[in-house]
Amino acid sequence: MARNEGKGSAKKNSQLVLRLDRDERDSFVELCKELDTSAAREIRRFIRGFMKEHAED
Repeated sequence: MARNEGKGSAKKNSQLVLRLDRDERDSFVELCKELDTSAAREIRRFIRGFMKEHAED
C-alpha cells in the first residue's frame, strides 16, 4: 500500500488555534492520555461530528 493510501490519507495542512485555560487544557490532555487517544484526534472527532450534526440536508 502506498504511503498516502487508506484511512487518514488526506494530508492535514491547516491549523486551528484556540485559547483556553491552562488547567482545563492540561486536564483534557491528561484524560486523552488515560483513554489512549490524543487531544488533536478528539478535537477533530468533535469537529466532524458537529459539522455532520449541523449539515444542511
